[in-house]
Amino acid sequence: MFVQYKTVSINDINIFYREAGNTSNPTILLLHGFPSSSHMYRNLITKLMDEYHIIAPDYPGFGNSDQPEMDEFEYTFDSLAQLLNDFIQKLKLDKFSIYVHDYGAPVGFRIATKHPERIQAIITQNGNAYEEGLLPAWDPIRTYWEKPTEENKNNLNALLSADFTKYQYTNGTRNPERISPDAWNMDQFVLDRPDNKEIQLALFYDYRNNLKQYPNWQEYFRTYQPPTLVAWGKNDIFFGSEGALAYQKDLKDCEVHLLNTGHFPLEEELETSANLIKQFLGERLK
Repeated sequence: MFVQYKTVSINDINIFYREAGNTSNPTILLLHGFPSSSHMYRNLITKLMDEYHIIAPDYPGFGNSDQPEMDEFEYTFDSLAQLLNDFIQKLKLDKFSIYVHDYGAPVGFRIATKHPERIQAIITQNGNAYEEGLLPAWDPIRTYWEKPTEENKNNLNALLSADFTKYQYTNGTRNPERISPDAWNMDQFVLDRPDNKEIQLALFYDYRNNLKQYPNWQEYFRTYQPPTLVAWGKNDIFFGSEGALAYQKDLKDCEVHLLNTGHFPLEEELETSANLIKQFLGERLK
């Protein structure tokens, strides 16, 4: 068993992705968050690839994928989801489970609502779909939504700094010394690329449209009832545990685990997360 590192052209944009496991096994599509990439799944992939076929792409402007200019690609969550939908079709993924983290939720839930017949199960790890999950750390971004002035925009630059990237990984963890600096250094390398800051600020601004989609996603949950595993870092500064518990309102088969860690649970709760996924999907994808 080994991990392959591939690139495929989607609408003239080179999309990097990691692939592992036997294609005859159930597929899990891993959708990453901010400010990360498929690199956040580097350890999870090796834990799952003996039983599952794993696909983990990088979005445009993230990780090892191309970073098209802003006048060449519209950096919105609608556009990211459409491009990932084209990616799914190109790879001929007919049925799969989605694992969503942070930004992966608005991307993945758009894909799910557009093609509910493809989704076998959902794993959400700090991937939010409910207003009650949004904590006060969103206030500076909400201010920018309400008043998109240069001043309010510039106030968000701190969220793109090396200090804050490290903070996202270490805050809320039980033992920060167990978190590898490779994770935040890899993310920051991409954030510091020329013109990447404007891309991230555009996505911060567009995130307001995700909140408008929450009712649609919740309706999808109620209508199609995908089996859902919620394995949430309960000390996340952005997405509170209320957002994790809220899934139970709309889903009958919904298993919630609140893990004593921060925004990136895989850094500190890899074994627990992998075991939960294997147990949950093993019982439902027979």
